[in-house]
Amino acid sequence: MAKRIETIGLSCFYGTTHAVDDVNITIEPKSVTAFIGPSGCGKSTFLRALNRMHEVVPRARIEGRVLLDDEDIYAPDIDPAAVRRTIGMVFQKPNPFPTMSIYDNVASGLKLNGVRRKAELDDAVERSLRGANLWDEVHNRLSKPGMGLSGGQQQRLCIARAIAVEPQVLLMDEPCSALDPISTLAIEDLIAQLKDRFTIVIVTHNMQQAARVSDVTAFFNLRGPGEPGVLVEVDTTQRIFTNPSEKRTEDYITGRFG
Repeated sequence: MAKRIETIGLSCFYGTTHAVDDVNITIEPKSVTAFIGPSGCGKSTFLRALNRMHEVVPRARIEGRVLLDDEDIYAPDIDPAAVRRTIGMVFQKPNPFPTMSIYDNVASGLKLNGVRRKAELDDAVERSLRGANLWDEVHNRLSKPGMGLSGGQQQRLCIARAIAVEPQVLLMDEPCSALDPISTLAIEDLIAQLKDRFTIVIVTHNMQQAARVSDVTAFFNLRGPGEPGVLVEVDTTQRIFTNPSEKRTEDYITGRFG
């Protein structure tokens, strides 16, 4: 079941470096929200704070709250590993587990969660690969290494791996930046299908992609030179790209800066 994410006064730090400041945003279930903005403005940092991946970096920390259907994922009694199962992530560069087969890549998270029955694993692997639009291409070579796939197939394999554990939210950090146009289109089509089941957040530098795939767009920018990133504006994608409220958003969209 897809869930809502809400941040309240969320700020992100790397040691003494203040990377993102005071972001308040609500991300609705079964929607695609795109984060856009110039490089270095904190989009990916903010994204990683949404599933507690930010804190994996030494000396990284957050202030504020992240609520998943009103439950604070940073509360003292919350297990970070459980958060990351519920809020899955797909990274910029496809990262299949290099020593594992296609089958084992998809099944890895399920096995970590204690699933052992082969029939159950088989069903989940097929369901996830179908969900990632990859089954027809790989069903007769599931025992072959995941690294043997093309870049676009590897990224869809990583999406299959992420959705196999049935998360409620799927975060994607520039999932198409390393892919060719045909593979990019396949991922975009997949995102459109997956939003019926998941809450999806995507960071992208490609504004045409944001316009194509998202329902809501959030524009981030630095507050000023050497200052932290802030959320400038969030609205429906159509409004952001046709009639934004903030001049800084319009300047970025139209290419006057950034």
